[in-house]
Amino acid sequence: MAKTETIGFIGLGVMGGPMSRNMAVKHPGRVLVFDLSEEALAALSDTKAERAASVEALTAEADVIFLSLPGGAQVETVAGLIADAAAPGTAVVDLSTTPVATARKVGEALAAKEIAFADAPVARTREAAQKGALSIMVGATEEVYARIRPMLDYVATDVTHGGAVGAGQVLKLVNNMLVFANTVALSEMMVLGEKAGVDAETLLDAVSKGSGDSFVLRNHGRKAMAPREFPAKAFSPAYAVKDIGYVFELAGQLGLDLPAAETARSYYARAVERGFGDRYFPCVIQLVEDGSMSVEPA
Repeated sequence: MAKTETIGFIGLGVMGGPMSRNMAVKHPGRVLVFDLSEEALAALSDTKAERAASVEALTAEADVIFLSLPGGAQVETVAGLIADAAAPGTAVVDLSTTPVATARKVGEALAAKEIAFADAPVARTREAAQKGALSIMVGATEEVYARIRPMLDYVATDVTHGGAVGAGQVLKLVNNMLVFANTVALSEMMVLGEKAGVDAETLLDAVSKGSGDSFVLRNHGRKAMAPREFPAKAFSPAYAVKDIGYVFELAGQLGLDLPAAETARSYYARAVERGFGDRYFPCVIQLVEDGSMSVEPA
């Protein structure tokens, strides 16, 4: 009988917390966790998850290590620690959103130590993470994908193998940019409708039955934008600016101009300037509402 692999999970934040919980509940083997936050670790105290004292201590015992970190710089740092401590044959799965070039660089560095790597960024909301209903886009060899797929099923209902290392990040950046741009467009149209005398719920109900329907409308529109509820400790405009920066980094490498994406980027950058940087990112509707995005006359 094949050995049940030990899972390690590093990064227990907004998405990593619920993902690691689902793994601890569903995986038949050991699950080790590490985070710098005592609060994040304490949130898993009612599961079988075992605390590791450090990245290196976790790496010494885990067969497959999942990362859920803020961005590319953190992934590179942690991957470097893992590379120095992991046994050959260990696999690292990065659930974070990073630049495509970073995924490929990390994959090459780990391969030099005989450590497998997959970039597997996640999409959908924190609620979906809690339900184990995320969408995951994977860049990996067929062999690595087959190895990690059962574990990805603990946290996702949809998993797509996009190709070699880096493909997962390409797909995730495309997904996120479309979400960010759709949120901006919905913000403008919701405020337009409201100022013209149609309340938000009626507008969303009507549009959801037509060709203007979207995931953004049904989720961000209904749950956050209509009631104007934008809690902290959710995906923020600051994170949106980071991810959009990765989009433009890739576009620059490919020699592409993205004017519509540039317009969307200006909304999230303004939200950060206005002090909304730690609120839920659909708060950009408030910039439309208060005229913050108006172009000053020359």
